[in-house]
Amino acid sequence: MTPLPIRIAPSILSADFSRLGDEVAAIVAGGADYIHIDVMDGHFVPNISFGAPIMKAVRGVTDKPFDCHLMISPTDAYLADFAKGGADLITVHAEAGPHLHRSLQAIRALGKKAGVALNPATPVSTIENVIDDVDLVLIMSVNPGFGGQSFIPGSLAKIRQARALIGGRAIDLEVDGGVTPANAGEIARAGANVLVAGSSVYGGNDPSTYAGRIKAIRDAATGIIA
Repeated sequence: MTPLPIRIAPSILSADFSRLGDEVAAIVAGGADYIHIDVMDGHFVPNISFGAPIMKAVRGVTDKPFDCHLMISPTDAYLADFAKGGADLITVHAEAGPHLHRSLQAIRALGKKAGVALNPATPVSTIENVIDDVDLVLIMSVNPGFGGQSFIPGSLAKIRQARALIGGRAIDLEVDGGVTPANAGEIARAGANVLVAGSSVYGGNDPSTYAGRIKAIRDAATGIIA
């Protein structure tokens, strides 16, 4: 199978929420491939971000895929809300409930792509029995709940394990947490093709810098030396 292309998915968790629509438009203009939507509930993770209405409010800004990462528990009761709110892909955590397979089936039944996320302490083997039911595997390279954390170095081995499990399947391998131009190359070489970036794109909230920051991550991931 031809390798899947590198995609950069800026996380709006680090955006300036007083002008969220403009912030989404700015990363689209800057070259973002996906818009990463981090949803936190203050229960599954120690922070609260926003829900489906906020996502829906900026859906009209762009037709770029909305990559919705649910860091919530339980998940199933809210899947339809995020689907109706404009998510193109909905990712749930393997740790968020006892019936992962059912959650993945529910996402696909809503006509959306289904993803599964793994926290740093959760082994890749956890998802062996659902690998044919997902469109994306998300490796958390920080403990979820807060932006601006540093990449956990041991995540590289886990990314390689996930890539081996995916094999020749047309499944995206996404990495979220501490992604920067300094480590994007080794992350991509380990097998990831979707890189989530929050503060490394949105840091300072100056739209004039977004294109350069997205390009720097992409160049590093694709092996281009500036």
